[in-house]
Amino acid sequence: MALAESVACGLRMIAGRRSAETDRMPSPTSLPAPLLAVRDLSFARNDVRVFGPLDFDVAAGEALLVQGGNGAGKTTLLRVLAGLLVADAGAISIHGKLTSPASRAATLAYLGHLPALKADLTALENLDFLCGLHGQRGSQSAEGAMAVVGLAGHEDTLARQLSAGQKKRLSLARLWLSPAPLWLLDEPYANLDLGGIELVNRMVQSQLRDGGAALVTTHGAYAAPPVRTRLLELGRQA
Repeated sequence: MALAESVACGLRMIAGRRSAETDRMPSPTSLPAPLLAVRDLSFARNDVRVFGPLDFDVAAGEALLVQGGNGAGKTTLLRVLAGLLVADAGAISIHGKLTSPASRAATLAYLGHLPALKADLTALENLDFLCGLHGQRGSQSAEGAMAVVGLAGHEDTLARQLSAGQKKRLSLARLWLSPAPLWLLDEPYANLDLGGIELVNRMVQSQLRDGGAALVTTHGAYAAPPVRTRLLELGRQA
């Protein structure tokens, strides 16, 4: 009888320890939601599918490299995420909450192929105008951002007088000023010299260190930024 009681007591102690360990272990639902979650996203143009359905996540502190040949839908994907195009199907969540194109505007900063500058405003006036539209990180100034991207001394230069590379750098200055935690970068290395490519890499590194994330499209001509990176190849599931 004493032996049976001893065995039963031992089993209760083991069960108690396992229960306590289970209580301490995080459940899958307690894990933080990814910064961006995309589910079953697809887009068609003139009844021809451009991409999808796509499923992928982007966590804070992470970069997702989007690759694919010409016409694979890289730019279209970023424009859908930015709310410039409407998907045919699927869901886009930010921090675990379903979003509409309008509600994503404060979370996303989009760098497209075009510089999105007003030609007859100066470089500094363009930054002030864009910050008025999209917000600005409180710790940054427009003049400081121009210095970061190598445009110090061009504050009063009209945008139409800047070279293609300088316009790209001015667009990068706007990105640097953005408070958005998620960057959508469409071929960010285009029109940049080696110094400009290194600048983009440093900016992405800083964005990820601060808890942000980035989607970067590339056709493969440039190396990926030297950060924690995953690959999404359009035409395949992530």
